[in-house]
Amino acid sequence: MAGRPREFDRELALQKARDAFWERGYEGVAMSDLVAALGIASARIYAAFGSKEELFREAVALYVEGEGGFATRALAQEETARAAIERMLREAVLLYTRSGRPHGCMVVSAAANGGIQSDAVITWLGEFRSARTKSIVDRLRLALKAGELKAGTDVVALGDVYATLLHGLSVQARDGVGKARLLAMIAPAMAALELASR
Repeated sequence: MAGRPREFDRELALQKARDAFWERGYEGVAMSDLVAALGIASARIYAAFGSKEELFREAVALYVEGEGGFATRALAQEETARAAIERMLREAVLLYTRSGRPHGCMVVSAAANGGIQSDAVITWLGEFRSARTKSIVDRLRLALKAGELKAGTDVVALGDVYATLLHGLSVQARDGVGKARLLAMIAPAMAALELASR
């Protein structure tokens, strides 16, 4: 009598898909790669997730809810904008340079690794990055209202500086720039905010 097939662990499959997309980007992962990474037939992947694009969206959501949510947590939990942004940058470096894990940010890397053919995915990833920029600007607006920043501070320009830096850290980490070097640039990077602070 044949043994029963192993029960499909959807959460584990999603974690494996997340890591594959994180490592090689959206277009860099073919269905055959997903079959190999998840250890299940393509028909089962389609049955569980609908399509490669839907699986990718779920994988990004898993990333953002977990380790990729560091920026959201830092901006919400720290009492001052300075502490929030410094923590956000530090945790970005620590995540993006972890040994034995994909380097960089999954959302930034997914777009950078090869041209994406799906307009819907391109737009969606762009919205993700724009939302992160907005969250930084919004945190600086709160700091301005609270009197942490000098009157007249251009919080949009300042937010753009730190969003660009955050996304750039991902590219640098993917290019092999080490943790110590990336951590060392946080102090000079904070100078812009210190100049604007009361």
